[in-house]
Amino acid sequence: MLTIENESDFEINTAKLDEIVLSLTKKDVECLFVNSEDMRELNVNTRGLDKTTDVLSFPLEELPYVPLGSIVINAQLAKASAAELGHTLEDECALLFIHGMLHLLSFDHESDNGEMREKEEELIAAFALPKSLICRNS
Repeated sequence: MLTIENESDFEINTAKLDEIVLSLTKKDVECLFVNSEDMRELNVNTRGLDKTTDVLSFPLEELPYVPLGSIVINAQLAKASAAELGHTLEDECALLFIHGMLHLLSFDHESDNGEMREKEEELIAAFALPKSLICRNS
């Protein structure tokens, strides 16, 4: 089950995010949409980086009946990226959500041998999404 909290100024259709969760886990997942300043503050407090970012993931311990974790998406950056790249805000949020979900599922593109990229590309194709975050940044 997906729980959504939207603290941003944008209305975001999250139906595709529900489908993504159901395709990857039976555990509950929380998704929070915030503005750039709130994301910067969260990034400072959790990672020591004084800058905003587009998505952060916070996995919880792997225990029965415990949610998988939380994904925080910067709605302002998502809207700007969607406009720049010529696709919808919903598609950009789905791309960021997939990226965050894979981190919750213990994938790490910074240290793996391409497994996260492979899984991300598989999900992008399955959900008919535009180019991925990892592909854009490599």
